[in-house]
Amino acid sequence: MIKGRLSTAGVIRNREKKATETAAAGIAAYLKDRGVSCFVSEDGKDLPEGIDCVFVLGGDGTMLRAAGVLLNRQLPLIGINFGNLGYLAEIGAGHMYEAIDRILAGDYEIEKRMMLRGRIQRADGTTEGDTALNEIMLRREGPLRSYRIVNYVNESYLNSYSADGIILSTATGSTGYNLSAGGPIVSPPAEVILMTPLAPHSLISRSIILSGSDTICTKIGEGSTGYEPCAVTVSFDGRKGIPLGTGDSIEVSRSPSYTNIMKLSHVSFLEVLRNKMAGGL
Repeated sequence: MIKGRLSTAGVIRNREKKATETAAAGIAAYLKDRGVSCFVSEDGKDLPEGIDCVFVLGGDGTMLRAAGVLLNRQLPLIGINFGNLGYLAEIGAGHMYEAIDRILAGDYEIEKRMMLRGRIQRADGTTEGDTALNEIMLRREGPLRSYRIVNYVNESYLNSYSADGIILSTATGSTGYNLSAGGPIVSPPAEVILMTPLAPHSLISRSIILSGSDTICTKIGEGSTGYEPCAVTVSFDGRKGIPLGTGDSIEVSRSPSYTNIMKLSHVSFLEVLRNKMAGGL
């Protein structure tokens, strides 16, 4: 975490975007000329201790992967976008050296983004879990059939419906799959949990915004054809297609960990949102 002058930085680049290789070398050289040590990595796992911040070169997907890899290190991340303007990777590739200058001058803010923790409880008693910055998503697999979803909030029954799945997202993730599924856009610093059904078979099933202090338990019921078992996968920010079935459940709550996003003073969420809307999102 930066507390004074930037002395050591990391760079994570998306190996699938060739331009990030040249850009990573350019950032490392630019920082070195200004007395800052820099380490370049393709996944962030080999970044040494003592890093002050991490430049993430790619797009929002690369930022999500970096947030997962660096979860326990709580390092500030700044996204350099090599595609369409992103919500997490807000700095265009053509402005990366300007961004570095602003960071070296201390012209930035660090925004703490809430994360979600999901704990899977299977009917056979086994458990596992993971953490997500954007969303935890359950969706059906296999033949085109829906399944019954039963939701509890703080151990109290909320609702149930048949659907293709459900998205539990943070405010940061509100502009991801949640938005594609018809969910609302929420300002990223807000500490809330959004529940958005995927293709619900009901006219009254809508997104619900809950407090970040709430705990949601989603249980998987039977498939639409009766009591036959259904196949569902749960993913964390697009990672880990973990299989679930009838009788299994997942408990979702606010994670004790945060993702720290380094924000430059002239870039705002509303500006990015306005540009996205102008381009049809």
